[in-house]
Amino acid sequence: MKLSIFSVTDHYPARDRSIASFYDQLLGEISYAEELGFANYFIAEHHFHDYGIVPSPAVLLAAAARQTSRIGLGVAVAVLPFHQPMVLAEEYAMLDQLSGGRLALGVGSGYLPHEYAGFGVDPAEKRTRFDESLEIMTKAWTGAPVHFEGRHHRLSGVRSAITPVSSPPLWVAVIRPEAAYHVGRQGRNIMLIPYASATDIGHLGEVVTAYRRGFAESGAPGQGDVAVALHTYVGEQPDVSDEVGPALAQYTDTRLYHKSHRSYAELVAAELVLFGDADLVSRRMRRLAELGVTQLLALCNFGALAPELVNASMKRLAGIDAD
Repeated sequence: MKLSIFSVTDHYPARDRSIASFYDQLLGEISYAEELGFANYFIAEHHFHDYGIVPSPAVLLAAAARQTSRIGLGVAVAVLPFHQPMVLAEEYAMLDQLSGGRLALGVGSGYLPHEYAGFGVDPAEKRTRFDESLEIMTKAWTGAPVHFEGRHHRLSGVRSAITPVSSPPLWVAVIRPEAAYHVGRQGRNIMLIPYASATDIGHLGEVVTAYRRGFAESGAPGQGDVAVALHTYVGEQPDVSDEVGPALAQYTDTRLYHKSHRSYAELVAAELVLFGDADLVSRRMRRLAELGVTQLLALCNFGALAPELVNASMKRLAGIDAD
C-alpha cells in the first residue's frame, strides 16, 4: 500500500494560530512528508467556512513545489462544478510544469450545501457539470483545440497553451457503490473519504468491490488505484484517546457534522479512523489492503492538533511497513 498525507486544512479562529502561520505549518509538513518518504501530500479545496481554508490548492502547492523535489503534490479534491474547466485545466497544468511533473489530481463534485449556495450553483446540476468539466479538462491537457457543446459549457476550438509535463495521475471521488462501479467502468482511479459517508469498514469494502467489478469490465490495464482518506494518529500506546480525542471532537464539531456527530468511540469501532500505536495501526492497514485499498491518505493534522504531535505521528506512520 502506498502511503500519502492529506489535510482538509480545518482552521479554528479562536485558537492562537493565524491563517498565515497555519499556511506556514502546512508547507513545513509537506517538506517533512517528503523527508519521511511519503508518496504524495494532498490538500482539500473548500470555500466559505473554517472547515477548510485553502480555496485554491494550486496556489499552496505551487509554493510547496519550490521547496520540494520528489513528493507528489496532490489535490483532494478539485471541485469541478465550481470552476470554468479551461481555467482549471490551465492552472493545474501550470502546477505540473512548476513542480516538474508532480501533480496528483483528485476531482469531485462537492457535497457541502453552503459551498453550492455561495457559488450560486444548483446542486441538482452537479453530475452534469462535473462530467462536462472533466471531459473538457482532459481534452485541454492534450494540447489540441477543444470543441465542446454541452448543457453548461460551449467551446469552439479553444486551445490551452499550457499542458502537463506528462499525464498526471487522476482520481475521481465517490461515495456510493454505484458511482464507484461507474468510475471503474471508465478505467479511472477512485478516491474515498469514508468518514463523511460510510457507516463502517464493511461499507467501504462494498464500494471498493463495486469499483473492482467495474474496472475489470473496462478493459483498462492494471487494477486501478483506490485511495482512501482516514484520520490517522500513530502514538506510543494502543489507546491514544487522551492525545487525539479532543482534536477529533473539535474537528467533527463543524458544519459538516453538526447534525450527525459521531463520537471517538463510534469511529474507532467502525474502523473509520486509524488510531493507536504502530502495531495496531499496521493491523488496520493490512485490513484495508485486504479490502482492495492501494493508497492511504493519512489525515494527520486535524482539530488543531499540536504540530509536535502531528509530526511525531507522521514519523511513526512512515516507519510502518505498508507492503
